[in-house]
Amino acid sequence: MRPFIQKSTPTLSKRTSTFSITKKYTYANAATATAAAAASATAAGTTTSTNNAPIVNHATQETPFDYNGLIDNELRKKRLDKSYRYFNNINRLAKEFPLAHRQMENDKVTVWCSNDYLALSKNQQVINKMKLTLDKYGAGAGGTRNIAGHNKLTMELEAELATLHKKEGALVFSSCFVANDAVLTLLGEKIKDLVIFSDELNHASMIIGIKHAKPVMKHIFKHNDLDELERMLQMYPKSTPKLIAFESVYSMAGSVADIEKICDLAEKYGCLTFLDEVHAVGLYGPHGAGVAEHVDFESHRQVGIKSTEFKSVMDRVDMITGTLGKSFGTVGGYVAASSKLIDWFRSYAPGFIFTTTLPPAVMAGAAEAIRFQRSHLNLRQDQQRNTAYVKNGLKQLGIPVIPNPSHIVPILIGNPDLAKQASDILMEKHKIYVQAINFPTVSRGTERLRITPTPGHDNELSDILLNAIDDVFNELQLPRIRDWEIQGGLLGVGEPGFKEPVNLWTQDQLNLTNEDLNPNVFNPVVEQLEVSSGIKE
Repeated sequence: MRPFIQKSTPTLSKRTSTFSITKKYTYANAATATAAAAASATAAGTTTSTNNAPIVNHATQETPFDYNGLIDNELRKKRLDKSYRYFNNINRLAKEFPLAHRQMENDKVTVWCSNDYLALSKNQQVINKMKLTLDKYGAGAGGTRNIAGHNKLTMELEAELATLHKKEGALVFSSCFVANDAVLTLLGEKIKDLVIFSDELNHASMIIGIKHAKPVMKHIFKHNDLDELERMLQMYPKSTPKLIAFESVYSMAGSVADIEKICDLAEKYGCLTFLDEVHAVGLYGPHGAGVAEHVDFESHRQVGIKSTEFKSVMDRVDMITGTLGKSFGTVGGYVAASSKLIDWFRSYAPGFIFTTTLPPAVMAGAAEAIRFQRSHLNLRQDQQRNTAYVKNGLKQLGIPVIPNPSHIVPILIGNPDLAKQASDILMEKHKIYVQAINFPTVSRGTERLRITPTPGHDNELSDILLNAIDDVFNELQLPRIRDWEIQGGLLGVGEPGFKEPVNLWTQDQLNLTNEDLNPNVFNPVVEQLEVSSGIKE
């Protein structure tokens, strides 16, 4: 049947031309012809394009793509290379931490690998603050920051974070993965001819952000090798825009960057600096601002939350990212920087703009955790003492711990199957949970167990852990320090002439008390920042 075509009225206005009427009929007739041709072609197993050229109808002649086959093959590869991940059912108990139960509530284990470094997720002040906020404001934020999701809790949290890092502003994201990706991507997209220099052990979130930062030039320098970094920097004029992206504490090895020297290089060659303090906030510095604060420990301790009279290392870093999901016991990520940079990120970063704001209770809990840890130096000190106790105990047993100056305790296994077996035996036989870390989180041949003591892991629990690990090494005949020495060593374990790094915390710093902090750190409220809502012209 010929489709109905509405005819033009014979009476034309002055603005209607004969051509326009003809064109309407032409288009309608062409559409009719095309439809008829398509129907005929379909019956013959072909179809036509808009210009009447016949094309093959693949829907009738080919089998569909084997999606399941591709997925099966990808998962098979994961199992074959021993990188397939098994998740343990771990339910951490707020009133009994570091204990958790597995599937059955009476099946309890001691957690030794959590990133809740200060156990603030169970802190009663934090929990009470979250409960009150939940009752008052409900479960969700109700929208993005631009649409109904911007509130006083976001402003208070961003003010706390900016104050912690002594920056003009801060911006909260749904996670630090998103923060790193969004900020690095934006920098690469907007700064023409930007060159990014990235440490080879940077976190996946930074690597992905740099990959998304097209079309920038990228250079990867050897881990903490500042001589190689400088040689790379020398390849470009000072006028070329450049960015150095690095971490303070590298989570899987516990190694620490020389932030001050990197800032020296950045200023010498005209670079921006992007520092990820995810595994350092809460743990270093007199107020828990991270390693950048710890470098000038005494100066920051004396002035408290106020700025130092001189330009500190923390001041010299352009952008600092961190998380609310580790030492601060909740969830979320952030970037702290100048108000101009924060306003730029706020206005352009899709990872910030197009996502729902964190729940009010989460933001209130995070702000409370930041304030609490800022004024409780003893939390950081206890965590450091417990870490030192475990490291010394493992060393006496000849257990190969990758040497580092931080709170991370990585036990070198060097084999994915054995690392998984060691983790399983600790869980099933000793009721101790320590996660095996395999590729791609670490490179093949460097598989390990990663232990992270908290203030709650006292000497009694540590002795149980030490005996259990010794038993597992005996049962699986795992290589100890002397075995690695025979093989020439690896990652500082058993390497001839390797100089063990000095702990970041000095004995004098560990001997301080909360009363030695400036009284202003106990102030519960800091002034809200204009940049959180938008700067008025």
